Amino acid sequence: MKVLVTGAAGFIGSHVAHLLLDRGETVVGVDNLDPYYDPSLKQARLDRLIARDGFESVHLNIADREAMPALFDAHRFDGVVHLAAQAGVRHSLTHPHDYIDSNVTGTLNVLEGCRHTEVGHLVYASTSSAYGLSTDMPFSPQGTADHPAAIYAASKRATELMAHSYSHLYGLPTTGLRFFTVYGPWGRPDMALFLFTRKMLAGEPIPVFNHGQHRRDFTYVDDIAEGVVRILYKPAEPDPAWSSDAPTLGTSCAPWRIYNIGNGDPVPLMDYIHRLEECLGIEADKEMLPMQAGDIEATSADVTGLFEAVGYRPEVRVHEGVKNFVDWYRGYYQV
Repeated sequence: MKVLVTGAAGFIGSHVAHLLLDRGETVVGVDNLDPYYDPSLKQARLDRLIARDGFESVHLNIADREAMPALFDAHRFDGVVHLAAQAGVRHSLTHPHDYIDSNVTGTLNVLEGCRHTEVGHLVYASTSSAYGLSTDMPFSPQGTADHPAAIYAASKRATELMAHSYSHLYGLPTTGLRFFTVYGPWGRPDMALFLFTRKMLAGEPIPVFNHGQHRRDFTYVDDIAEGVVRILYKPAEPDPAWSSDAPTLGTSCAPWRIYNIGNGDPVPLMDYIHRLEECLGIEADKEMLPMQAGDIEATSADVTGLFEAVGYRPEVRVHEGVKNFVDWYRGYYQV
């Protein structure tokens, strides 16, 4: 297949692109190297992909209404993995327009490109943040996701609903994947593990929000990539059991699906930090802080649907995953 991966220089996008190349696919990677965080890290990820056969890099902003149709017309993709987005809950509190431009407008441009060039399957990233204020755990795609706690979550939930309308109107198979707290090598500097590691090695205190009472369904990036690629090969189909009288929330009479990708094993934040301390050989100076606006206390993924669809559930546990990240960090930054 020829596959478009948006956000190919990103944390998850680069891992997905490598995995597709490993499987013999041709990959066109789109990214605009947005300076939300260190562009040199994005460029390093991209350079590794450019060095591989079968990969083509395109510097493009997915919100560009003129350039996106030209991209789709030029390549006629068999499948699309849409991972480009403005991420980060806390950033959304101060820069909300970024999330509408990238996540909503950008996704609309991707949907239009898929529609007009008859792409076989669109797989796109959503988020566990879509569950918002719900405390009915483990979170299930069949449960409510209509009370977002921040504009980031609202923008990602909007993309799920937009995808449904395109699946319904045009028969475009779309699958949304709600990722749960992704971590691992080549990660994002604004995320907890990366931030904690940098500060601990510099002898600085680490910010521990909600006084360390958070529980997160930490999911290793290789597990995320494996789930994404497996789903790509299984285009969404209408659910024959779906009824408009009693509509289920994660399926539809249209070729539209929502799945979780998470470990299904929530870990207390303090245990996560303790494992990092073990791997670094450093005891963290912890600055205990209250809950941040837009945050939620706990996440836990029900991955039954993912397993039933493609026979896969994430496997890497925090004990192994944190060590892998630390090994990468020390090597990449020569610390």
